Amino acid sequence: MNQITELSRRPAPANTPQALACDGEYLWLSSRDLGSYYKADAETLEVVEEVDAPGLVWAAVFTRDGWRLTIGKGLNDDRYVYRYTAGEGFAKLFACPEFAGSYLSFDGSSLYLSRWYKGHIHRLEDSGESSRTIDVGAEICGHTFVDGMLYVVRGTEQNGESWTIARLDPSEETPVVNDLAAVPFACRSLAFDGERFWTNHRAAGEVVSFSLPQ
Repeated sequence: MNQITELSRRPAPANTPQALACDGEYLWLSSRDLGSYYKADAETLEVVEEVDAPGLVWAAVFTRDGWRLTIGKGLNDDRYVYRYTAGEGFAKLFACPEFAGSYLSFDGSSLYLSRWYKGHIHRLEDSGESSRTIDVGAEICGHTFVDGMLYVVRGTEQNGESWTIARLDPSEETPVVNDLAAVPFACRSLAFDGERFWTNHRAAGEVVSFSLPQ
């Protein structure tokens, strides 16, 4: 299988970059170890703003009415979904299923939340209830929508980590998951800015933009 084509690789604003999302102009990133959350210039990764989040931001996605974030709290790292806007700050919306969940994506109307080890992506109602579950057949470390298609980084973190980026059509009753390219490093999160895909190489403390093989 062909590998992704790296377009840029830069040091993250802080070590162990975890969440990564795009609002169309800026990248938003978190640090797993520091618990910090940053708004950064997409070209230089220079920090424009640091936001004080109410817990560790594991994932984020921009929606039609502000951000949605997966935030871990407490000794057990219980996971909740929050809403954030610059004017209103953070508001806790609901708990993740079984207080577990990681990455987020948004299809223009619905929020999707993944469960890493279960290999499931849940479509969530505003109440937090799951109205659909998609099984991608492997562990999940990021997903994003592009032109109605859902792109997923799937694989395993065992034995040195092995990941591919795959695509599926959520309009299908039983979506077929097609692997498109290998990701040759321990990636975390997946975003798309309209032209490029983005992910974190967390262990290296770097942010990577890439394209898929033609």
